[in-house]
Amino acid sequence: MHRGHPPAVHLIAAADRIFVPVIVLGELRAGFLGGSKRPMNEALLHVFLQDPTERIGTIDADTASAYAKLDHQLHQAGTPIPKNDLWIAAVAVRVGATIVTYDAHFRRLRGVEVRLLAA
Repeated sequence: MHRGHPPAVHLIAAADRIFVPVIVLGELRAGFLGGSKRPMNEALLHVFLQDPTERIGTIDADTASAYAKLDHQLHQAGTPIPKNDLWIAAVAVRVGATIVTYDAHFRRLRGVEVRLLAA
């Protein structure tokens, strides 16, 4: 999120709305706990989430239904992805968002808009 990678920074700056799935918040904070810059990272995340264009994508019954459909689709195709990433995709489906990621396995999902960034 705050790597400073120009393509990611440009997309974030140009976006009308940004949804940060609650799963991503958990993954970020877990990483912060294992790092030496936890206070700084938490402060940066707090500032980022204060922007009025930022929304936290939560999990509700509709998100769970999207998760089930995506999981079934991937299971049928024999192309699973990590479960947390499946929840992230379900949040994106629920809110109609594009997933911006460095992880190519998101492209296995049908019906989900994915913007793959090169590392």
